[in-house]
Amino acid sequence: MIRPAEPRDVEAVAELERDNLGADAWSEGLVAEGINDRLPTVHYLVAELDGTLVGHAVASVVADVAELQRIAVDAGVRRTGLASELLDAVVALAREGGAERLLLEVREDNDGALAFYAARGFAELARRPRYYGDGATAVVLEKALGPGR
Repeated sequence: MIRPAEPRDVEAVAELERDNLGADAWSEGLVAEGINDRLPTVHYLVAELDGTLVGHAVASVVADVAELQRIAVDAGVRRTGLASELLDAVVALAREGGAERLLLEVREDNDGALAFYAARGFAELARRPRYYGDGATAVVLEKALGPGR
């Protein structure tokens, strides 16, 4: 089940961040800011399976542009379609917010993520050298969200 995150989810989302994103993980404090509506354009969605939080996505929607900032799924439930469900929920959220396109960054060495997004209609828009803390380049991807897309 995909639903909006609630304050009770902060600790579990922060744990998913640490487990899935390592050095790029957001702190529990930053997660709490977003989930507790202190970042007005940011939306957290969580995925639950049998009452356990097993994934999350974070998106920012501002006017006609949305940005997928995070998507993470627990290793034990990968390749079950959960990431696709989270992405679909983000696309719906972005469209409801009036966004005409969805942007995101992916590490250029993350072949799995690049293939995942390409299969879902994202195309490379640009590259950001030294974007990540370890100096890795980010690939900026874009998906049009207009009518009929």
